[in-house]
Amino acid sequence: MSKLYFYTTLGCHLCEQAAQILEKLPASKNFEVDYRDIADDTHLIELYGVRIPVLKRDDNSQELDWPFDELALGRFLED
Repeated sequence: MSKLYFYTTLGCHLCEQAAQILEKLPASKNFEVDYRDIADDTHLIELYGVRIPVLKRDDNSQELDWPFDELALGRFLED
């Protein structure tokens, strides 16, 4: 099973919207979602502070920036 990192932080309304899309992710996509709060890591704040929410695939390091919908997420996971 591949891992999908979800870079987020508390109080981010866009992150909440992205999380709702992730909740609809079909099990058939075979990804484990690892939620990462960027507030806990200075390096992550530098990388993603103005970009969150961001999804990153562990298997190929591709990133998907907000805004995205279910269709864009599906395409991102198929690559």
